[in-house]
Amino acid sequence: MQLTYPHHILKHATIQLRYHAHTAILLTIADLKTIFFPISVFACATAPLHSVSRLFMGLAWIWIHQLMCNISNQARGAAEDALNKPWRPLPAGRITERQALALRWGSAALCIAWSAMYGADLVLPSLGLFLTTVLYDDLGFARHYIGKNLCNIGGYTTFEIGATKIMGFNSRMDHIAVAAVCISGFLIFTTIQAQDFADVEGDKALHRVTFPIYAPEFSRVATLAAIVGWSLFLSWFWDIGRAYSFGLIALGAFVGLRYYLQRTTAEDRLSFLFYNIWLMTVHILPFNARTGFMRL
Repeated sequence: MQLTYPHHILKHATIQLRYHAHTAILLTIADLKTIFFPISVFACATAPLHSVSRLFMGLAWIWIHQLMCNISNQARGAAEDALNKPWRPLPAGRITERQALALRWGSAALCIAWSAMYGADLVLPSLGLFLTTVLYDDLGFARHYIGKNLCNIGGYTTFEIGATKIMGFNSRMDHIAVAAVCISGFLIFTTIQAQDFADVEGDKALHRVTFPIYAPEFSRVATLAAIVGWSLFLSWFWDIGRAYSFGLIALGAFVGLRYYLQRTTAEDRLSFLFYNIWLMTVHILPFNARTGFMRL
């Protein structure tokens, strides 16, 4: 016996599915350039990528975990988002705070279950990432730039470990992968304030002390120095050739100088886009340790 459904039921279900899919996209879209793409590039280069199927499994793992982080961050951040990103689901009225909090715990359970399919060692990055969201969003670490940067280290490195384990031939990480994750953690700690310059007014309104608020001038000098310094160090550490080194250092200098010289909110947003391009570029470098393709 074949089951049939009235046309209006199917139409309503389709509309609801589109609505919720659009909500999920709005929850995550702002951090695709900050999390999804840099982590994906890092894992592909560091693992290195084993197969196309592993690529899609890794991308799915990254996005689901990013969704968990975004829901956690936005569940109680409607006031901030109303100032900085009013199109997000909570300030736009697409979901309520109560629904967002329920989704937060549901997404955490989904992430842990998803990782468990790959083995117990993949559950640990999921648990670590969830703990980071608790520290950041519930225990107030986001309110001070040191706590915020420490959480960013925890967030990025757990993302990188999980994605690298999935995309590689197996879940074991060799010395190249371990070195890449450790370097990435320190790099994020010293440069991630790049994301805060464009949000200064909103952060001030919420009494949040970010690095650009705590030290407006020094934070720009430090960002310039850190990005250029990391470009120099990583060119040497990953043993890339002169042409690639020149290009990386030039890109780093361009991004750093933009932050120092261009100080409007609109320019800071554009600078952050260039920062993420630089971040994805340096995330490719571990691949040179495996192939030597950049030794020109």
